[in-house]
Amino acid sequence: MTDENTHFGFQSVPLGEKQDRVNEVFRSVASRYDLMNDLMSAGLHRLWKGDFVSTLRPPKDRPFRHLDVAGGTGDIAFRILEAGGPQTKVTVLDINGEMLKVGAERAGDRYGDRIDFVEANAEELPLESSTYDAYTIAFGIRNVPRIDAALREAHRVLKPGGRFLCLEFSKVDVPLIDKIYDAYSFNVIPRMGQMVTGDAESYQYLVESIRKFPPPAAFARMIEEAGFKRVTYRPLSAGVVAIHSGWKI
Repeated sequence: MTDENTHFGFQSVPLGEKQDRVNEVFRSVASRYDLMNDLMSAGLHRLWKGDFVSTLRPPKDRPFRHLDVAGGTGDIAFRILEAGGPQTKVTVLDINGEMLKVGAERAGDRYGDRIDFVEANAEELPLESSTYDAYTIAFGIRNVPRIDAALREAHRVLKPGGRFLCLEFSKVDVPLIDKIYDAYSFNVIPRMGQMVTGDAESYQYLVESIRKFPPPAAFARMIEEAGFKRVTYRPLSAGVVAIHSGWKI
């Protein structure tokens, strides 16, 4: 049993406790998670996700097997299925069953056997090595207790030539905008969470977790250390979010 600590927002907690705490956050907000994303970002998250999937460019004319991790509500998966061709198939993997339930209900029968939902941990994927053409994770990597382990697993399950893409909150680096962003994040978002979901604490954690996430250059180094090559990142909206990319070569 390790006595190593990690962060849960601004709190220091035993590494083994973080996952249960994160699970509780997302159980609490699952049913209104996507609505809150719309409200918190004034709809910008839709543009960010559209850019993210455009960066992926799933093919129209050949088989494409895709893994979307921490994607329980299906928001990214549905976009990939609609952007790709009929041979595009997506596995949505999430550690939180409540989030997956929302995603499965939203999917209904629209995509048939082109989509499946798997409850599992990003740090220990129950999937064969060299299986997927691409791996995405959107707004989920910062909630993983052992980010390095999740990145290694991403590398393992990708085929040679496969692509890793991560959309995550980043570091605002524009003077004045950074102060406005901080004021909005800490003063407005938790209150909004209380009004919409009845849970201010979960959104306080989510705001704090953004501030604890590594800056983009440091995260890019972590991706390289997991074995990826040609690692790049691109900030969006003054650095509010960034798209990180890497290839298994």
